[in-house]
Amino acid sequence: MKNFKVAIIQHNVLHGDKEENTRLAIQYIQEANENGADFVLFPECWLTSYSAPDICSKLRPVEEMEKDTDFLNWCEAALEDDSEYIKRICDIARKLKIGVEITGFTKGKKYPQNSAFIIDRDGTVILKYSKVHTCDFDWEQYLEGGEAFHVCQFDGICIGVMICYDREHPESARELMLQGAELILMPNDCDGMKPRLQELAVEAMQNMVGIAMANPPGEYAGNSCAFHPMVWDKNGRIIDNTMVVAEALYDGIVYANFDIEAIREYREREDLGKYRKPKAYKHLV
Repeated sequence: MKNFKVAIIQHNVLHGDKEENTRLAIQYIQEANENGADFVLFPECWLTSYSAPDICSKLRPVEEMEKDTDFLNWCEAALEDDSEYIKRICDIARKLKIGVEITGFTKGKKYPQNSAFIIDRDGTVILKYSKVHTCDFDWEQYLEGGEAFHVCQFDGICIGVMICYDREHPESARELMLQGAELILMPNDCDGMKPRLQELAVEAMQNMVGIAMANPPGEYAGNSCAFHPMVWDKNGRIIDNTMVVAEALYDGIVYANFDIEAIREYREREDLGKYRKPKAYKHLV
């Protein structure tokens, strides 16, 4: 495969209506399919909405939270892996023969997790990833963090996942690169995006991977984007690795075409990440 077309959804789900959010997801998947996309990437926690009860903002001890009805209901509302809503996304992926990364709060051992599911063209879930770097300085401290990063094969492309705050930790992208990731797909929901775009561009460069990020619109938000890793041409001349950046308030789909063959040729040719000295990284583990 030469070109891999990713439909990046930039839309704000304002409520936890799983039925409406699923309907809207299917509508976007159909539109993306009509425009020739191979894969559809949604922002963080699309099906459930990225929100928590007001009491969570008070950051009380979890023992107190467990006595609060709103908190308990929020935990109970998290999705099972075999939820009907996820199944319906799998059904449309199979019907249209398109890939999808859908997101939502899912049930952990005791508390919710912030998760993303990669769905193959045949409607099979081929990867579930739960956010490792939860924002423990805020209400995400009530989530259960994921325990590892994983990759999967989609259309012969090695794909990995990061979610939002994972981006702030360079180990996330490097771990995926070391597993062979050629493309990192990233659901997101935050503002203050300008420096974070620079961060993603650098992570694409340093790890020789393509990166696509979906973020809801907002005054300082939006900026859904895609970067390829190729920052030098064959003659050593500098090139821009920005593929697309949506306007902050834009609402809809942004498309990014990844030239997978070019990325592979570049990875074969260039040196970034190949001559690491792990014995000197004693404070990283």
